[in-house]
Amino acid sequence: MKEEATVTKASISIDRNLVVAPINRRIFGSFVEHLGRCVYDGIYEPTHATANEDGFRTDVVELVRELGTTTIRYPGGNFVSGFRWEDSVGPRENRPVRRDLAWHSIETNQVGMDEFARWLKLTDSELMLAVNLGTRGIEAALDLLEYTNHPSGTALSDQRIKNGTEDPHDVRIWCLGNEMDGPWQTGYMTADDYGKIAARTAQAMKTADRNLELVVCGSSGSSMPTFGDWERTVLEHSYEHVDYISCHAYYQERNGDLASYLASSLDMEYFIKTVVATADHVGNKLRSKKKIQLSFDEWNIWYLDEHKDSDEVNDEWREAPRQLEDVYSVADAVVLGNLLITLLKNHDRVTSASLAQLVNVIAPIMTEPGGAAWRQTTFFPFSVTSRLARGEVLDPRITVGSYATEAHGEAPLVDSVATVDGEAAAVFLVNRSTTDSIEVTIDASGLGATAITEAVTLHDADVYAKNTLADQERVGLKPLEGAVLSGGVLTVVLPPVSWSAVALAL
Repeated sequence: MKEEATVTKASISIDRNLVVAPINRRIFGSFVEHLGRCVYDGIYEPTHATANEDGFRTDVVELVRELGTTTIRYPGGNFVSGFRWEDSVGPRENRPVRRDLAWHSIETNQVGMDEFARWLKLTDSELMLAVNLGTRGIEAALDLLEYTNHPSGTALSDQRIKNGTEDPHDVRIWCLGNEMDGPWQTGYMTADDYGKIAARTAQAMKTADRNLELVVCGSSGSSMPTFGDWERTVLEHSYEHVDYISCHAYYQERNGDLASYLASSLDMEYFIKTVVATADHVGNKLRSKKKIQLSFDEWNIWYLDEHKDSDEVNDEWREAPRQLEDVYSVADAVVLGNLLITLLKNHDRVTSASLAQLVNVIAPIMTEPGGAAWRQTTFFPFSVTSRLARGEVLDPRITVGSYATEAHGEAPLVDSVATVDGEAAAVFLVNRSTTDSIEVTIDASGLGATAITEAVTLHDADVYAKNTLADQERVGLKPLEGAVLSGGVLTVVLPPVSWSAVALAL
């Protein structure tokens, strides 16, 4: 006889005074790189029925707006380390076609700086721009800054105006290269060499505009052999010139170990705490009055093992090949929702983040050339969190049992974070149990909650169910049945392997 799943219990207390930080909307950023079909056949397809005058698919624009992204990192990624920004401006018919060594493909430069900035306006997003410190350096970075931000009256600002963009793009946040510790990166460096060029570039850029916010490259992942030492060395050179240090992390289920996979956020927590400790150590050593913030500007689910074994990147030079087009499951979406919870719980130091990437390439949105655009499973936790999380992040106190994982040791069965703003609050929850529903009692009496305005969950009996071209709506949000608010106490029952959100009126 099949055993019935049991219902275990957990309790959460939400204290209005336990504020992590006010919400910076940049935490809901994303990433567009010239890689695979992210740009071409993704956001840009001039022959598509929905394309506007710039060739951008407006059906994709609508999904991006629904997703709720705020800041978009561009144009890479590994791509930026070989990028000549001048190739991407001016009349399209005059733009050179180049080889992209990062992803072994052909770049036509039909989408460039000015077009992408116009696309951002359609999506109500801010541009986070990366400069090439792999094959270029200070002069190219200063030229790009002049082109994008100077009003008029200089050679490059007047070139921008001649190219049809009268007003400056006014880019505020800039990345000083990308993953410069990685041997896969064109022009990769030692920490000492990179720290020096990053410091000199940052100093020069802030001489041009002291109000810029600059992101220096941290480790490409917590598994890098130089992790920790890289951050220390780089910051010892650049600390007083930069504002953020980057973190990058990708997760996937390995060897059928779903239990460990569902606890992936514990690795992200370790990553964040280690980088914060390292940055603060350097700051204290330098007797600095500033605190370096973290820009988690690449994070997502990525089936990296499978792609390493594929021939997606091969000896052919192709335009916009299908690369890294992972199709995500319910379990993937639950993990992604949990990673977002972790970013919010550390929002006092992680004040910028970029879900990598946005369309087609390890993305929440998929498209078919000449056809539909649809939501992946991972679309839902991101879009709901971006929409409901307002005001301040609150750190809930969680009492719950744990379970053993091979990769992360003991992991709590439930994770959660809350936000509050004026007359509304929201609670976001994950049940990591693969077998049991969990009844959670949430004491929200200190918030003055009066009613449940929304209660949704992402859950399916098949944790590997996916949305595909053939079945684009197989997985979606469902009502969180049985959510009850009484006397300021919220009670919910979380299905196994689920991400849930509850919005409250105050």
